[in-house]
Amino acid sequence: MAGDSRRQATIGSLLVFGIAAIVGCSSAVSNGSGNGEGAASAPTTEATTTTMAPPTTSPPTTAAPTTAPPTTEATTTTMAPPTTLPDVVEEVAPMAEPLAAIGRSSGGEAVRLQERLLELGFWVQSTDGDYGLTTRQAVMAFQKYMGFPDPSGSVDEQTAAALSNETVRPHARANSGTLVEVDKAKQVLFFVVDGRTEYILNVSTGDGQPYTEPDQNTPGEIISGVSITPSGLHNVNRERPEGWWEGDLGQIYRPKYFVGGVAVHGSSSIPNYPASHGCVRVSVPAMDWIWESGIMPIQTPVWVHDGA
Repeated sequence: MAGDSRRQATIGSLLVFGIAAIVGCSSAVSNGSGNGEGAASAPTTEATTTTMAPPTTSPPTTAAPTTAPPTTEATTTTMAPPTTLPDVVEEVAPMAEPLAAIGRSSGGEAVRLQERLLELGFWVQSTDGDYGLTTRQAVMAFQKYMGFPDPSGSVDEQTAAALSNETVRPHARANSGTLVEVDKAKQVLFFVVDGRTEYILNVSTGDGQPYTEPDQNTPGEIISGVSITPSGLHNVNRERPEGWWEGDLGQIYRPKYFVGGVAVHGSSSIPNYPASHGCVRVSVPAMDWIWESGIMPIQTPVWVHDGA
């Protein structure tokens, strides 16, 4: 639920995660000779207390003091707990005119939907009123973030009300630094810039199932493993900028690798559940935007976690 997602975590806590040695796109355990969607292994990545001096006041000289002199113990100041949200968590105003439950209809109400999604940080390609791929993906990402049981990508009554009445801009767990955060529990990806969540994308990560499949690049070879997106703190260590590429386990689009053969890459299928061999799938338009915006360059930290 939204309340659970508002918990804050400092990026310093990430270092407790171990970095698994991964072979292939998804495999924490690999019995084949393939290298998944790429060959290289990911490099390791590497209060002063101030005491106020007591006042030096002299007793009056015109008469003997009739009361005990004041004591000069240090004063302890206790700060009141904050009554506002942390700086990295932003309040937003509810919509004056609530959104309608438009399903997947295009038109003027879809323009308002797209504008609201962007205001909340869910990336859409444009605000042209066309209820296309990126609008469906953004709505699905919002539904996943909110913990709705059936994130369909369509605006039903529940989704319309939640979008209209939201008062806190959705945000990642990380509240400092610049990084990519992948929440496998919610199945969403956050772009965090200087502690602020700038954008959120719908993703599909590893489904956790074992696989045995032909190596697409080596005829006759078989790749076996488990479809796991490895948790931990990694970093973007290599990339392929040009179009589609035939990985060992299938086609991927403009990948940015962050551990072994595991990458964030474009795909033609980003469902509302984990479905990949271990990579982090995003839509093709979203992957183009990632490249064109420069938001995920080489050495960008990538924090993958289970949401717990």
